[in-house]
Amino acid sequence: MNEVRDVRTIVVGVDGSDASVSALRHAQGLAVPLAAKVVAVACWDYPPVYDGYVAVGIDDFDVRAGEILAEAVVKAFGPDTPENVETRLIQGHPRRILIEESKTADMLVLGRRGHGGFGGLLLGSVSSACVAHAHCPVLVVHSPEHD
Repeated sequence: MNEVRDVRTIVVGVDGSDASVSALRHAQGLAVPLAAKVVAVACWDYPPVYDGYVAVGIDDFDVRAGEILAEAVVKAFGPDTPENVETRLIQGHPRRILIEESKTADMLVLGRRGHGGFGGLLLGSVSSACVAHAHCPVLVVHSPEHD
């Protein structure tokens, strides 16, 4: 059961895709009239073959994830991030992290990239897991259409 809070919270899963940028914009559109805060969450983790990445000089997964999060916020809102928007960079798998974050959120917003045609009707693994297991309502935002 959600605890009573003074400020509503909308958590948004951000992976840098156009769909996650669109999800940020949708969340802000909902947050403003509700006087809610938007928490943009990006997740990162070490790959299973971490040593192989280190051998070729790639070991800054958290730094890159932070850059992707910051870039997505700028794409969504421009250079001036709204005051009600905060960012969180969390180590772990997105499914697990977002479901955990949903325990204290009023809504979870996720982007869905889609694949066009029949395949585009299917949700991705993170979206599907969150829809099935989140502790709050989930809004899945479709990727913007491309010409």
